Amino acid sequence: MDNRKIVQTEYSRLYLRESTFDDCRYFADWETQPAVTEFFTINEGRDYEEVVREFLSREGDETQVQFTVCLKENDHPVGRIYISRIDDHYDSLDITRIYIADPAMRGKGLGEEALRLALQYAFEERNCERVTLDYFTGNIIASTLYQKVGFRNEGNMRHGGKKNGTYVDLHLMSMLRDEYFAQK
Repeated sequence: MDNRKIVQTEYSRLYLRESTFDDCRYFADWETQPAVTEFFTINEGRDYEEVVREFLSREGDETQVQFTVCLKENDHPVGRIYISRIDDHYDSLDITRIYIADPAMRGKGLGEEALRLALQYAFEERNCERVTLDYFTGNIIASTLYQKVGFRNEGNMRHGGKKNGTYVDLHLMSMLRDEYFAQK
């Protein structure tokens, strides 16, 4: 995919662009902040080199795509979306990581807009039938947002992730193509 913008509607304050190597400096800064990583399977002590290795390992893999969330008004990066498990046979993908980095920018609906843009990419550009995501079972903010956007509960994945050497339970949700278009 080229570095084109994906814009949902004229009132959207954000756009997504495919991440570039230069974005690793943002990711490295953001993904050391406890406010960002608290509910992700990102280990403490992560550094720039680890972020770069992870970024490079994902580049060129057609089952993954990395987006940088940017403000339309000034093109400033404010978050990240990592999509994995892209499966063209089953027409599905997983939104593996999504966040708005700056705590001062949270609570303003930007996370919801970013998620809706990711869903637009999945259902309208990739023609997916199914999109999944998961979250730490204690993450009430994520749970509330995902339900508001239209995801449905599938269940708990016991020890579905690992953080700092400790297994964590994850809650799995999904959205189907007809559910996405029914709410548009």
